[in-house]
Amino acid sequence: MKAFFEGIAYLFEEILFAPMDWMREMELTNWWTANTINWIFIIICCAANWYWIKQLKLFKDKGEDEQDTTAHSFLK
Repeated sequence: MKAFFEGIAYLFEEILFAPMDWMREMELTNWWTANTINWIFIIICCAANWYWIKQLKLFKDKGEDEQDTTAHSFLK
């Protein structure tokens, strides 16, 4: 049973986290390249936020936006 858990530890520490170790070492030479994954996530979040706000505006312009405070029975 001990070998099973050591195998899981080896999988995560030596194989799956190898790119993270590589980026950690790269940070000392080039910060921008080391944080590429962070920049990609920031761009994805900004695009999702922009799309969400656009959809909210479309619903509001069509009048389909429900802003009545009594929309839920527990608010009455």
